[in-house]
Amino acid sequence: MKSKLLRRGIEPIIAVVILVAVTLVIAIGVIGWIMGWWGTFGATENLQPYPDSYIQCTPSGNSTRCILYLHLKNVGSASAVIYKIEISGVDTLSGAQADSGLTATLKGTVFVSTVPISPGLEDTLTIPLHQTSYTPGTNYLVKIYTRAGNVYSVTVQAK
Repeated sequence: MKSKLLRRGIEPIIAVVILVAVTLVIAIGVIGWIMGWWGTFGATENLQPYPDSYIQCTPSGNSTRCILYLHLKNVGSASAVIYKIEISGVDTLSGAQADSGLTATLKGTVFVSTVPISPGLEDTLTIPLHQTSYTPGTNYLVKIYTRAGNVYSVTVQAK
């Protein structure tokens, strides 16, 4: 008779409390994973393109040489990695292009295919363009694509 009393289970109310607590912990973990809280611990990129960005075209021998000057600042807390720049309807510069990919100069360093911009960095990105058909005085929409999946837009004027 005494052995039956020693084999009792836990009280039903304590079992319910334990189940609710475990469920809440799992739910918080799943929500944090979906929202990205655990993957980057809250670090995000946030590029801020300035409106003083422009395209400069200068004659070079028998041709014209055009350069995109993008004044950017990363106001986020994670590094932004630019892999593609698109000038709507005119030019696309991407690291995926083997022969003439994205080549840019930032703080004296030349980058090919991807351009990392550290948190807090503000500088002008210098990018030679493939096309030379930019009309002076015309505004062009420039889209900046980053590895994090963000797209930043800025309107630049050709000079």
